[in-house]
Amino acid sequence: DVQLVESGGGSVQAGGSLRLSCVASGYIGRTYCIGWFRQSSGKEREVLAAVTTGGRKYYGGSSSMRGRVSITQDKANNAVLLQMNSLQAEDSAMFFCAADRGSVCRDAYLSGRMKFWGQGTQVTVS
Repeated sequence: DVQLVESGGGSVQAGGSLRLSCVASGYIGRTYCIGWFRQSSGKEREVLAAVTTGGRKYYGGSSSMRGRVSITQDKANNAVLLQMNSLQAEDSAMFFCAADRGSVCRDAYLSGRMKFWGQGTQVTVS
């Protein structure tokens, strides 16, 4: 079974930074991608960033976090990291990572319909 486990969330002051981690286990596909999303109460899920096993990166075009997030791979730990900077109160949300096969990555990521999802990690900015 595929499992995705997020970590790194917590409380931070406005202007601060956080780095989230998503560790994947199980077989997703010969190639695959992992994306990060956020969702706050009463709002739609927002795409943030994704990266494929080949290293190709996608960022959410309309996200208010664009330019303040960067996604990287930590291959040694089979993790994908999301660095978030200049956090503001409106960035508070539950952050999720998700995964899908590489062949459907772009469409799955941009539509927010990736196949496998983690349980999320809460980020609170005050």
